Amino acid sequence: RASLEFRHLEGKRQRDLEAELQSQRLEEEHESYELKWAGEKDAEAHKRQLDGERRASLEFRHLEGKRQRDLEAELQSQKLEEEHESYELKWAGEKDAEAHQRQLAEERRASLEFRHLEGKR
Repeated sequence: RASLEFRHLEGKRQRDLEAELQSQRLEEEHESYELKWAGEKDAEAHKRQLDGERRASLEFRHLEGKRQRDLEAELQSQKLEEEHESYELKWAGEKDAEAHQRQLAEERRASLEFRHLEGKR
């Protein structure tokens, strides 16, 4: 009778121990899944953050590129305007020089004509 009682108690103790171990395994497995899911969630959040940073970087580079292209276009436009103005001044100077040459030639002719007429008198 004592042996049966002992085996019964020993069996119950072993079943209780096995149940406790099974409960711990399930708890650890659940905790492991919780950690896995938290890690995946963190990884997704990090990926979204990196995507946002990449988008911001691309947007900045796009805007910076546009700013530089606009600046380059403005500088090129100014250069062309200055070049055109330089040609305008050059052509105006050449016109003035030609007009002055014509005026000097006309004055020379008038002087020669005057001296010719004076010489005839």
